Amino acid sequence: MSFESELEAFRAYAEDFPDSCLLLVDTYDTLRSGVPNAITVFEEVRAQGGKPLGIRLDSGDLAYLSKEARKMLDAAGFPDTIIVASNDLDEHIIRDLKLQGARINLWGVGTKLITSAGRYALGGVYKMSALEENGALVPKMKLSDNPEKITLPGAHEVYRLYDENNMAIADLITLQEERIDFTRPLTIFHPQDTWKKMRLENYTARKLLEPMIKAGQDVGENPTLPEIQAYREREEQTIWEQHLRLVNPQPYKVDLSDKLWQLRESLIHGQHEA
Repeated sequence: MSFESELEAFRAYAEDFPDSCLLLVDTYDTLRSGVPNAITVFEEVRAQGGKPLGIRLDSGDLAYLSKEARKMLDAAGFPDTIIVASNDLDEHIIRDLKLQGARINLWGVGTKLITSAGRYALGGVYKMSALEENGALVPKMKLSDNPEKITLPGAHEVYRLYDENNMAIADLITLQEERIDFTRPLTIFHPQDTWKKMRLENYTARKLLEPMIKAGQDVGENPTLPEIQAYREREEQTIWEQHLRLVNPQPYKVDLSDKLWQLRESLIHGQHEA
C-alpha cells in the first residue's frame, strides 16, 4: 500500500523473491487487478529465469475466486503456480470449499488452529492508513471483496458520545485534522446505510485515543493490569445492556464524520474507475 500501484508493489516483491514469489492479490480487486497484475509480474520473473510460486486469496468468495484465478493463470501459461487460501479457515470451511470444487492448493489456517471453540480470538490486523510524503500525509486504504475488510483512509481521531445520563450513544471516527464543535447539535449516520441518521443535541464527547509511543519514545502512561481492569469495568457501566447481550446483541453505533466518509467514498470509486 506504500507503492503508487499494486503492480509496482508486486514487482518489488518479486525482485526480492524471484523463486518464491507468492503474491497477495485481494488488496484492491482480485480478478480485475490482483490476478492480472500477478500474471504480468510472473511473466517478467520467468523472462529473467525465475520461477513464480503462486497467489494468495484472503477475502471474498474463495471458491469462485480460486476457480476464476486458476483459469486465468492456466490461460497465461502458469499451470504450475499454486493458489493459497486464508481468512479464518477451519475444518468446516475447508470441507465446504472442497465440496464446491475450489481450486486451492494450500490452506492457511491460523486463528482457528490456536484457539478452540468457545475461546474467542480478537483479530488485530495492521493496515497502512496514511503515508508521509514531502511532509504531508497521503491517505491509503485497502479495498476488499469483503466489505468489513475495507479500511479507513487517513489519520484518525475517535470520540465517544454520551447522553445526559453519561450513557454511551455512539463512537465517531473523524480525520485527525478535523475540528468538530461538540457544543452544537450533531447528526451522525450509518457508514453503509447512510439513510439511518440520528440528531444529537444534549450530549458530550470524549476523545478516546491517547498517544503511547511517538518517534520511538514512550510518551504515555503505562497503567498496571489492575488499573486497566478497573477502567474497563467503569466503561462497561456506560454501555446499555442491549449492547452487552451474549445472544443477539443490539449493534453499537460506530459512525464516520462527513469528511472521512467522503474521503473513503472518493478513494473507493476512484480505485474502481481506475
